[in-house]
Amino acid sequence: MSATPGRNDPCPCGSGKKYKQCHLAADEASARAAREKAAAEAPVPAAAGAAAAPPGPPRHQTRQPWKKTATNTHGFGKTSLPRKVGGS
Repeated sequence: MSATPGRNDPCPCGSGKKYKQCHLAADEASARAAREKAAAEAPVPAAAGAAAAPPGPPRHQTRQPWKKTATNTHGFGKTSLPRKVGGS
């Protein structure tokens, strides 16, 4: 198995271009096709479609006033103070 060159290394085909501009897309496409073929040939467990995995632990609830939620009606701490007009 030969090591693939880095994205910014010269392409091993000798074109003088960087690998990412020359053969990177073609190599990634062939690798993607090989992964899809391997996934299609893999045996499917019998119980995979019968029951879904139980959900993980509940997500941590933080107080984030910028997120729209039913419990938050105050926004960014807006107040309803009257505007000061005139006077010194």
